[in-house]
Amino acid sequence: MTTLPEQSYHFGVMRRAIALIDAGGGDLTLDWLAAQMGMSAAHFQRVFSAWVGVSPKRYQQYLALGHAKEVLRERCTMAEAACAAGLSGTGRLHDLFVRWEAMSPGDFALKGAGLVVHWGWFDSPFGPALVMGTAKGICGIGFAAEEGDKGVMADLRARWPKADFVHAPGQLRGWVEGAFGPQGQTPLHLMGAPFQIKVWEALLSIPPGHVTTYGQIAKAIGHPRAVRAVGTAVGRNPIGLLIPCHRALRKSGDLGGYHWGLPVKRGMLAWESARAEA
Repeated sequence: MTTLPEQSYHFGVMRRAIALIDAGGGDLTLDWLAAQMGMSAAHFQRVFSAWVGVSPKRYQQYLALGHAKEVLRERCTMAEAACAAGLSGTGRLHDLFVRWEAMSPGDFALKGAGLVVHWGWFDSPFGPALVMGTAKGICGIGFAAEEGDKGVMADLRARWPKADFVHAPGQLRGWVEGAFGPQGQTPLHLMGAPFQIKVWEALLSIPPGHVTTYGQIAKAIGHPRAVRAVGTAVGRNPIGLLIPCHRALRKSGDLGGYHWGLPVKRGMLAWESARAEA
């Protein structure tokens, strides 16, 4: 694997801490959490601060199940307003400029036939990530923290079963560094059905630290009654993090599902909130 191994290690610690916080009901002391991680309190504090810039105690508040409802109430983004402002087709994600190009419906129907897809494993802020890309840009990012390496590989390859997959991390490294680093420009190649691409475009308009609902996305793309279909399209997003499907919640504020595992979704939302505060 390449790039950001330290951040990937930090997420591994965070993933174990999330399980402990869930089991303990929150409000756990720094000393107790550090001991469970096999670290000194000072080292555990440094790991947290290096990852998000806030204390473990504060981060527990972001991980609480009620935090999503609070964000939905205070920082809910109206996707249709963003689209009306001319933001469709581009988004600014945690200091990252993204430009994208969609595959034509005819090409999508070919299921990747004649397409070369490069792939490689990289470290990311949320654990090991499988990144895939065509000549036009990144077309897939999957996270293996919950699904495992084999599961993520099988999942992404099944999206374009007739494509020619080539292990070539060197072809992707520059884009990956832009995607997971503090600043850069990363091209995306959206490969999906027209309805799915409309949903992913709406997701690109949601700023970091904000969320929206499946219902608002449905309104934004002109299909207000297609909430369930929107949820399905959100779940089929192949480019984790960069197309921020983790920012889509149920109307009630519940997290709903996440293709790469709910601990990863909770980690992403808490990470973005903490970075916004820091």
